Amino acid sequence: MTAVETPTSTVRAQARYVRAAPRKAQLVVDQIRGRTVPEARTILAFLTRDAARDVARVLDSAVANAEANHGLVGDELVVATAYVGAGPQLKRWRARARGRVGRIRKRTCHITVALALPTGEEIPAPIEHPKPAEPAPAEPVAEETPAEEAPAEEEKPKKPRAANARDWRQKPRPNACASASRPRHASRKNVESLRRQLPNASAWKPRRAGAPKRKSNTKSISTRIRSPISVPTPTSGETRCFS
Repeated sequence: MTAVETPTSTVRAQARYVRAAPRKAQLVVDQIRGRTVPEARTILAFLTRDAARDVARVLDSAVANAEANHGLVGDELVVATAYVGAGPQLKRWRARARGRVGRIRKRTCHITVALALPTGEEIPAPIEHPKPAEPAPAEPVAEETPAEEAPAEEEKPKKPRAANARDWRQKPRPNACASASRPRHASRKNVESLRRQLPNASAWKPRRAGAPKRKSNTKSISTRIRSPISVPTPTSGETRCFS
């Protein structure tokens, strides 16, 4: 939003590239043309159109320009002119049936509001604001003579640490129960320690990396051969075989 001051009898403000259709914004602007500033603000506050917010911002900007730059009272001004100009369109598209395209036009507009005195007098010239004073140059600071250095305090000898004191920087000792568990792959270095900890570790040897797994001697149920079962008969001592 930019403000423009001209030597005419009006003070205006303009908002460019507002995302609103020019026709919709023009309907709002027509409601405040020729009204006083308090009446225009009341009308815009109760309008249900979205463009009313953008027009209200432009009106507030014009009132601020009149008060700050020309020393006028905002509530005493009248909306002399208010108009809307068409801006560029953002062209988009939407997929439709049978491979066709629906065109979408996102329109923009430029809103301009000009305020004037109710008597039609010319607006006074802009007020010249005083420029900020430049900071004074800093005075040179006299160099301070170094004071006599105080004798350094002697460092107190540190107390020797107890032999059984535990240092937080030392790594915690491994748990005996955790180390006694059989690892998945053991190296040659810890085989001796495992043999001492495990009771039956003498018969266990680590498997080399990449070595094939041992095959079990048990056969699957489908490959087992059912042996004949001999069942004695209750009447005689003869036996019958069932395969």
